[in-house]
Amino acid sequence: MSFHFEDVNGLRVARAGTGPRLIIAVHGITASLMAWGAVARRLPAGWTLVAMDLRGRGHSAGLPGPYGLPRHAEDVLRVAEHVGATGDTVLTGHSMGAYVAALAAARRDFARVVLVDGGIPFPPLPEGVDPDEALAAALGPALDRLRRTYPSAEAYVDFFRAHPAFRGRWSDDVERYVRYDLTGPDGALRSRAVAAAVLEDGRWLHTAQAEAAAALEAVKSPLRLLRAPRGLLDQDTGMLPDDLVAPWTARLPGLRDEVVPDCNHYTILFGERPVATVVDRLTS
Repeated sequence: MSFHFEDVNGLRVARAGTGPRLIIAVHGITASLMAWGAVARRLPAGWTLVAMDLRGRGHSAGLPGPYGLPRHAEDVLRVAEHVGATGDTVLTGHSMGAYVAALAAARRDFARVVLVDGGIPFPPLPEGVDPDEALAAALGPALDRLRRTYPSAEAYVDFFRAHPAFRGRWSDDVERYVRYDLTGPDGALRSRAVAAAVLEDGRWLHTAQAEAAAALEAVKSPLRLLRAPRGLLDQDTGMLPDDLVAPWTARLPGLRDEVVPDCNHYTILFGERPVATVVDRLTS
């Protein structure tokens, strides 16, 4: 199943499928709409997935700031209106996109909201820790790639192949995701993601915990959380460990929490078995 692209107020929007039931999908902080390619290919009949490049990413990179997650949520709601979202529409987001989805769902109802390894507010930073430093420590190679140029598309692909999250887990879906992100002249290719957008959004994630919490509490739609047991760098602890999530499952009795086996923060959207679980929870 391939994506069909259109422009919505400067945002690159893609659709896959022709079914009447809609899923609106939001990607992560340095990602693009192609993060949802594996999910789109596995949709059952009767469903359509709509994904967008957030401003400052992908083919929406040219849209100006200010950035920040509330701005992205406004863009998501504009796209939802454009595609004719109804009360039967499902909203989902991965990583930073899950926080954006929660902000959007606090403002309008959806059939359900599925948060994929994100959406739960991070703990406050220790005193004296700079948010940019915290973001760099968390993202590691994902942030480093925004500061570099690459002599060829193959060199960029090789950079991703060496990423701990993808080592031994490469697939055609991952390669399409990586190649979509490239721009620039031969010999000086670079990621489409705008570093200023990534940093501004990262600051929001690490300093606006109260706003993220208020959004979660304001969501009236059924809420589901899908977590990866392994982290961004394939480390043993996931981005949302049990001790971070447990207070929220107690605080929001309607929040359904599930750990998806055998995946990390990235491969939850690329591995065969994790993607099958994600698709099932989105469509049933």
